[in-house]
Amino acid sequence: MNPMKFQGGVMNCTGKIDNKEDGTGEPEIESHPFEPWLPEGARLLMLGTFPPAPKRWCMPWYYPNFQNDMWRIFGILFFKDKEHFIVPDEKRFDLPAIQDFLRLHHIAIFDTALRIRRMKGTASDKDLEIVEPTDLDGLLRSLPQCRGVLTAGQLATKVFTDHYGINARHLKMGEYMEFSFEGRTLRLYRMPSSSRAYPMAVEKKAVYYKRMFDDLL
Repeated sequence: MNPMKFQGGVMNCTGKIDNKEDGTGEPEIESHPFEPWLPEGARLLMLGTFPPAPKRWCMPWYYPNFQNDMWRIFGILFFKDKEHFIVPDEKRFDLPAIQDFLRLHHIAIFDTALRIRRMKGTASDKDLEIVEPTDLDGLLRSLPQCRGVLTAGQLATKVFTDHYGINARHLKMGEYMEFSFEGRTLRLYRMPSSSRAYPMAVEKKAVYYKRMFDDLL
């Protein structure tokens, strides 16, 4: 896969392991396996931290763990069916249908880390060490019509807010705060995690997401 180029930088999204343990006991460094999804005219940018290990994928794309509810949330909101993006009788998501939907509704996706170490072999934020963060400025420059950013997870939110000097400590669930970037005013949204580890029913999570989609799409 070629590096993903956009205004402001080059993203090396190879998905490969960059090095083995070097005798210091350090875990391997992983490069991001997917290219940024940047459809023309995108108004919303969804940012996670980093994909889980391939053994947890049911498809080779964003939110690939079948136990993650992101695509069920989308199904509930836009089709009143949490299984809309699930391939019938299979435990995997319908990737072409998801991409067509996101392109139609102008939703971009990437993550806040380009290279990471898994300190305990999990995808949990607390077990990830970011070796190289994403070029967030370049990402936003490549999305001139973007009006809002959703950071999914505590680490993604910390990386983003630290980079832009945003104090989001008191931002309540379902709310947003505005920030400035090169003369543009954008919104940073706080939404419940789509992970099953977050203690909230998927239907209730969808209620929060609906407010954001109503604002932006």
